[in-house]
Amino acid sequence: MSDPSFDFSPHERRWPGIVFVVLLHAAALWSLWQYEIIPTPQELASTLFVSFIAPPAPKPDEPKPLPPQPRPVEKPRDPHPHLVTQAPAVAPTDYVAPPQPEPAPVAAPVSPIVAVPVSLGSELSLACPQRTPPAYPPFSRRLGETGVVVLRVELDEQGRVAAAQVKTSSGHSRLDEAALAAVKTWRCTPATRNGQPVRAIALQPFNFILQGN
Repeated sequence: MSDPSFDFSPHERRWPGIVFVVLLHAAALWSLWQYEIIPTPQELASTLFVSFIAPPAPKPDEPKPLPPQPRPVEKPRDPHPHLVTQAPAVAPTDYVAPPQPEPAPVAAPVSPIVAVPVSLGSELSLACPQRTPPAYPPFSRRLGETGVVVLRVELDEQGRVAAAQVKTSSGHSRLDEAALAAVKTWRCTPATRNGQPVRAIALQPFNFILQGN
């Protein structure tokens, strides 16, 4: 049998262990304080504690304000509303033909007025106060050339011979040339029509005859 004087209760048997553990922790704390591994209670009292504040949760997306709308520009009033005309609207697909210039009036061709010479009913010599007879060519005289030459003579408005040509030949060129040379020197009275001088045409014969030697 065991000695009842040394019978400890279970609580009494745990105290030595508790005391040992406490002493062990006290020794460890003392050694840490000695080597300044942990701060002393005075240092803990003077230490500032900083706590980080979490940023506020983002608010849900708020609708952005709309930009201000431009104010409509009022058109100035027309001081003369009755003078305003509105052109008809033309669709983009419509084709508007450019105005065509009016054709210039075509003038009717003017036919030139040709003054028709007056035909004299008599010989030209009757209307010519200044006339010189033709000279008989000497060579034709020696050869005995004779004949009648008829000239067609045209007078201008001043009564001068404008043109002359042989209408009927004498058969000898020398006699024809002598008649043309003589008639071109004549000065005649101009023919008139309605009181105005006009051109005139007349025939003039010349008869070349040899009378004796």
